[in-house]
Amino acid sequence: MKKLLSLLLGLFSFIGLQASDTVFVKAPQVPILIERNDNVLLYMRLDAKQTQTLDNVTLTFDKEVPTSQIKSVKLYYGGTEASQDRGKKRFAPVEYISSNNPGRTLAANPSYSVKKSEVSPTSNTVKLEGNQKLFPGYNFFWVSIEMKPSASLHTKVCAQISQIEADGKSIPVKDMSKGKVVRRMGVGVRHAGDDGSAAFRIPGLVTTNKGTLLGVYDVRYNSSVDLQEHIDIGLSRSTDGGKTWEKMRLPLSFGEYDGLPAAQNGVGDPSILVDTKTNTVWIVAAWTHGMGNQRAWWSSHPGMDLNHTAQLVMAKSTDDGKTWSAPINVTEQVKLPEWYFLLQGPGRGITMQDGTLVFPIQYIDKTRIPNAGIMYSKDRGATWHIHNHARTNTTEAQVAEVEPGTLMLNMRDNRGGSRAVYTTTDLGKTWKEHESSRTALIEPVCMASLISVKAKDNALGKDLLIFSNPNSTSERKDMTIKISTDGGKTWSAEHQLLLDEGYNWGYSCLTMIDKETIGILYESSVAHMTFQSIKLKDIIRE
Repeated sequence: MKKLLSLLLGLFSFIGLQASDTVFVKAPQVPILIERNDNVLLYMRLDAKQTQTLDNVTLTFDKEVPTSQIKSVKLYYGGTEASQDRGKKRFAPVEYISSNNPGRTLAANPSYSVKKSEVSPTSNTVKLEGNQKLFPGYNFFWVSIEMKPSASLHTKVCAQISQIEADGKSIPVKDMSKGKVVRRMGVGVRHAGDDGSAAFRIPGLVTTNKGTLLGVYDVRYNSSVDLQEHIDIGLSRSTDGGKTWEKMRLPLSFGEYDGLPAAQNGVGDPSILVDTKTNTVWIVAAWTHGMGNQRAWWSSHPGMDLNHTAQLVMAKSTDDGKTWSAPINVTEQVKLPEWYFLLQGPGRGITMQDGTLVFPIQYIDKTRIPNAGIMYSKDRGATWHIHNHARTNTTEAQVAEVEPGTLMLNMRDNRGGSRAVYTTTDLGKTWKEHESSRTALIEPVCMASLISVKAKDNALGKDLLIFSNPNSTSERKDMTIKISTDGGKTWSAEHQLLLDEGYNWGYSCLTMIDKETIGILYESSVAHMTFQSIKLKDIIRE
């Protein structure tokens, strides 16, 4: 009798185990774009061994979430997984909302998932009907969130699946997220397809003396590839802290020049600077002429004229970024004839405390090795000068004044794995390796951003260095903001904030919007140019 009872209990236990298929849930750490009709809030995966129908999903928002700012919550069914891919245990078989398909970046692709229900939340608990017959095997669902246009850039959203019913009963739910995931708002300043352009790349961002945000970037009309191509320098302007952005301007655009087509006159990789003494704004970029649509990195050659080597050109604005001067060619001032290619470090430059204007630069020398350094102007941009590079085999760099007269250059290093950091006290005549160089800040060989914010200019009352890049040694993902309070010697894990775990091109640029708030414009996994506004207290909690 005992043996029979044990067998029956085991059988019942087996049957119960088989019937209790588990739904695995993951909350991605990616921005919620206010202008999008769909944003992935939660992914769900169910391996239907016994379950026949998913009835409904109950979603619970944290009590602090302002549901009045949420327009709708939707449940989508994403179909199934190819049998050979099931071992990967993915949470989606495809990208449900494209970030790269021109004109199709704002809503779910209807051919990739089926909308099952949509609810406008009136409380912190939302029930989403599914009534979805399940495929025998993996089944994917996802919850979408759409914000109201009036939603604040500083709204945070945190939600969990509190119950799932299938075949008339509740089934187990297992959250596979990495801890509690708090989602932040963002704005897609530039989406693939905007203004007829296939792609937007290479962000730069500054705050003018009047508090205006100016974002610059490549307008890559034909594809996402680098110069030489049909590329202009675009600019977006915001006077409300990044909530809304004016129609795109083109501060630098050469079109058909000297008989050659527009794609053989591309200008790109911008860097932008505010002269804080005068509020004049400068943009510097590389203009490529007559390279046969091949990559400028290899097609620019020694020489000085535009038919042989890339030209270093600038534009300036004296009306807070509204209008821009004709191109100003400074190649003759700063380039050596034997260099193959001289261009700026994309992102932004600075005004030193003594009024000196400084842009990061990079150049390919006569041995075809790239080197990073700076160029500067002591006369409000009338003339520019270059001394020596900081470190060889480095490229895209950003510069910050860490002490009066002391500049820190933070460089992309072709050796890989981590950032190179050097300092100079004589505008680049001599350089000294910083103690954090090649140790403190990891990178996957990519551009990064660095700004210095003095104690008097931020709400924390401390001298800060703020840094952003893909926080990885090998892949362009995990866009993260980090803050150092000791001049860049250390970057505490407690003073870091992950913005976007998704894969992307990985370039970013930082600015202070006001004393309490960081602005970042970056190449995200959800839009080509994504803007987010982050409170300092969300990174340094004291």
